[in-house]
Amino acid sequence: MQSTNPATGEVIEEYETHDEDDVERRLDAAAEAAPAWGDATVSQRQEILENAADVLRENVDEYAELMTREMGKPVTEARAEVEKCAWACDYYAERAGEHLQDEVIGSEPESKTFVSYEPLGPVLSIMPWNFPFWQVFRFAAPSLAAGNTSVLKHASNVPGCALAIEDIFSQAGVPDGALSTLLIGSDRIDDVIADDRIRAVTLTGSEGAGRSVGQTAGKNLKKHVLELGGSDPFVVLDDADLDAAIETGVQARTLNSGQSCIAAKRFIVHDDVYDEFEERFVEQMQDLTVGDPMDEDTDVGPQAREDLMEDLHQQVTDTEDAGATIQCGGEPLDREGAFYPPTVVTDVPRDAPMAAEEVFGPAAALFRVDDVEEAIELANDHHLGLGASIWTEDLDRGERVAREIEAGLTYVNELVKSDPRLPFGGIKDSGYGRELAHMGIREFVNRKTVWVQPAGGPDDVATE
Repeated sequence: MQSTNPATGEVIEEYETHDEDDVERRLDAAAEAAPAWGDATVSQRQEILENAADVLRENVDEYAELMTREMGKPVTEARAEVEKCAWACDYYAERAGEHLQDEVIGSEPESKTFVSYEPLGPVLSIMPWNFPFWQVFRFAAPSLAAGNTSVLKHASNVPGCALAIEDIFSQAGVPDGALSTLLIGSDRIDDVIADDRIRAVTLTGSEGAGRSVGQTAGKNLKKHVLELGGSDPFVVLDDADLDAAIETGVQARTLNSGQSCIAAKRFIVHDDVYDEFEERFVEQMQDLTVGDPMDEDTDVGPQAREDLMEDLHQQVTDTEDAGATIQCGGEPLDREGAFYPPTVVTDVPRDAPMAAEEVFGPAAALFRVDDVEEAIELANDHHLGLGASIWTEDLDRGERVAREIEAGLTYVNELVKSDPRLPFGGIKDSGYGRELAHMGIREFVNRKTVWVQPAGGPDDVATE
């Protein structure tokens, strides 16, 4: 297993893949650590998260540069990612006790009934490369706070990040085995999911990976959460603040060099403002600086792998062949590294790849609509349903549209983003389950119903 710098094509480092004995030892360690970690008080676990936040902030430049070297993220965004991970640790260090406290439910007189939230044990997390720290922390922070142990199978192109995260939690004071990394290929995941020591699974990844993991987890009756792809609509209505919509739209399409499941991908613009939006949007996309991700002035870095850039270019080319028009970009840059320019495509047929598929990279598809009803219909005309952004000065209308769009996350006059305080996840083929906030910490727990009453209490209740 090796990590390669996508900006140069240079191999950074090679890592020994874990063999069967290594995997066995790590699964044993996760299972052995689970009882004691689950029995620890919530305050003890919260202290560990506080420590993890400190480690992250004390080493922000080191971790940011590691991410940038391994997957090409602009270093300024990588620093922000480290800080966001610390924020998630802060959030659960403060709120885990509240989210995990027993929920008292009234029932019979003289009885005590409540729901307790208890850990499940070892949870397998299968994580992607695009946000190599954040994707892990947004699962690991709440799951560890809930008392679970974690086995991390990270993307194969970011092994350095995977091992760094394991070390962060070790420095923070988690017991041996409470969070460990498996350096294995995707072809070995099914066996790990099926292993009796693994109690649940979470995946962030592609739709195909989600179907595979969901099938294996279901077959083995394992609780699982799937956060999959998105083709998020960015809806600009006739009364939108165009200055804000265009500036934010460019950011929403090109953040992380366009490699985000919640990036704006389909720009659905009302006819009354479409021409101005297109002209100014194209200009601002062309003004972005594409270059060395270690350079503080770079807006868009390389795509994470050469093959991913080729896949992106094929989608753009096939969309043009279907009748669309490329307004800017559209060709890989003639330079070392996997660089693709900010690209804008108009007149996109609904069945073309840039309309019907997830586009992972800095390429935007623009659509003209006549009214708000058509905007909603087009936004919902997709098998994915992760996020959506709506732009209008009429906040009541914005909220109505947000309620009618089929997505797990809808934002009015803001780009779609994850936030530790808010539940995160999608519907339709974008997956199921929720991460973050109170819902995220309760995904991987036993929601145990407890009924306590004096002997000889009511027994005239119909039972199953």
